[in-house]
Amino acid sequence: MSDQKDLVYLCCVIDGKLWLTDHNLPLVAKNQLDKWVKASYAIGYFDGHEVVYAHEHHSARETELAGLRSLLHLPGELFNLAGRAIQIDYMRDSQVFCSRCGSKNRFEPSHPAMVCDVCETVHYPRVSPCVIVAVKKGGQILLAHHPRHKNGMYTVIAGFVEAGETLEQCVAREVKEETGIDVSNIRYFDSQPWAFPSNLMMGFVADYESGEINPDYEELTDAQWFDVDDLPLVAPEGTIARRLIEAVKAQN
Repeated sequence: MSDQKDLVYLCCVIDGKLWLTDHNLPLVAKNQLDKWVKASYAIGYFDGHEVVYAHEHHSARETELAGLRSLLHLPGELFNLAGRAIQIDYMRDSQVFCSRCGSKNRFEPSHPAMVCDVCETVHYPRVSPCVIVAVKKGGQILLAHHPRHKNGMYTVIAGFVEAGETLEQCVAREVKEETGIDVSNIRYFDSQPWAFPSNLMMGFVADYESGEINPDYEELTDAQWFDVDDLPLVAPEGTIARRLIEAVKAQN
């Protein structure tokens, strides 16, 4: 039996999914990694154990693979490291060629990045900044339903930051575009790496200023004000969306 300090968390990514054992990241003996993967790279530490990323698995079955959302029950730090593995793997698949000279890149784990052997340009993972915001109106919160949420789940407003835009400007724009509502008193809350496939969610809370709800039906199927003590099905625990909703509830 291996000593606990010789065990590592293995984040093996295959086609954008993680290899899991019993619905969790496998904790395996470091000297046994070769049984499962061709090569592995350290990406962090959690609870005294090294966390490693691998790109290939010798014999993984489809039934052993699952998306990152299935790990929302993990401690946030470990969940984010699993997300880092997803993002690194996405970089390896999407940044195969140098955007400067067109030559093929190679993976350099020490950065981690993709490096062109011809012009030596270093290509780091492309991270997309996003805002996510809970809008308050007295004892109510603005929630929206998206077509992709087939279970009827409602959540807070979110969107990508545009070039030349501050985060606060993005918050106001996204809320206005998606719901018709104007907001004020925009303040930072928290952030969460969100590897779907490579985003960084920056959370805010804002106050209702004016306007009537007029959903953008190209983006949403519904948007409503909900009493914080009478909410519909909302974003799951482990997400910054849920933390925002709980923070607004706690303030009332």
